[in-house]
Amino acid sequence: QVQLVESGGGLVQAGGSLRLSCAASGSIFSINGMGWYRQAPGKQREFVAWSTGGGLTNYADSVKGRFTISRDNAKNTVYLQMNSLKPEDTAVYYCNGRVSSAGALQSYWGQGTQVTVSS
Repeated sequence: QVQLVESGGGLVQAGGSLRLSCAASGSIFSINGMGWYRQAPGKQREFVAWSTGGGLTNYADSVKGRFTISRDNAKNTVYLQMNSLKPEDTAVYYCNGRVSSAGALQSYWGQGTQVTVSS
């Protein structure tokens, strides 16, 4: 069993910053990639950022230049540094990990953390 636990969400004014963390634990053999998605009220979940096992990163156009994803492989943890936040960044942010566990590669989700940006 693998668990992903996010932390670091909260309320911030427009232009401010927040740092999200997501730690994976459990029966982990390896982690192929970890990243972040978000879901705003009334909208579908959307891709935000991804970090591959080899350290390559990818971002949604809407967050390029403002958000930075990073990983601490020793801690099985992925971070999302969010700067210059905008009200449209308000959403529940979910961590996702492609984890090899018990001989199978599966996708796991965290429970989500709320980010609210006030104007």
